[in-house]
Amino acid sequence: MPINLWDYEAGDSYGGDYRKDLKDLQEEVSRLFVANHVHGRRAIVVVEGWDASGKGGAIQRLTAECDPRSYRVWPITAPTEEEKARHYLWRFWQRLPRAGEIAIFDRSWYGRVLVERVEGFATDAEWRRAYDEINEFEAQLAADGALIVKLFFHVTQQTQDARFRARLAHPWKRWKVTEEDLRNRGRRKAYLDALRDMFDRTDTRWAPWSLVDGNDKKAARMAALRHVADALGAALPAEPPPIRPEMEQVAAELLQGRD
Repeated sequence: MPINLWDYEAGDSYGGDYRKDLKDLQEEVSRLFVANHVHGRRAIVVVEGWDASGKGGAIQRLTAECDPRSYRVWPITAPTEEEKARHYLWRFWQRLPRAGEIAIFDRSWYGRVLVERVEGFATDAEWRRAYDEINEFEAQLAADGALIVKLFFHVTQQTQDARFRARLAHPWKRWKVTEEDLRNRGRRKAYLDALRDMFDRTDTRWAPWSLVDGNDKKAARMAALRHVADALGAALPAEPPPIRPEMEQVAAELLQGRD
């Protein structure tokens, strides 16, 4: 079924015990990150969404209880001159996870068909061919065994404006709002058109999109963590790997009678 952003604008508040449920879900995510690590698997979490939609807060909650050896967060900003001199996917190839690692992209290669399309940083031909390039890129990763989880945080214009105002009023948060953020809000119609095309063209069976209603922060964080936990839980073996025989032998020799 086509993805309709208007289905993710209710902003319903979280109905459970947020603190307890978040703690339980973070513990579940932490165990899954460890499982990914010890089984030598690779996973990629793509986090996209409107400015001030709660992406950063969700990533913080996602990783809060996780062993830092099991993941890496990549905040994606404008490409450097070196990166501009190469194919736009080159810089993402450099950041793909190793065996046992989860790579979390705070914005991603979808910038080519969103901000670069809308703001004119990519030519018409470049962003139009990017849909096939992205699908092939993700298909290669999936065929090589990587799990891909793609999240998009949606908020209404009213919610976004309220969060901009709150950030600008806070001395330690106003740095989060840039002139570019404010200019971009004036092109919402163009971004909605780009998003419709992005979902239509890149919501694939090997890398589907999961939408998050970001209009209530607590509910959005719980939904995002649940998406990641469910995807990892379905992809990873349920049991831990057996102890290596050589480790078992060394442990038996050195630790016998030490209790």
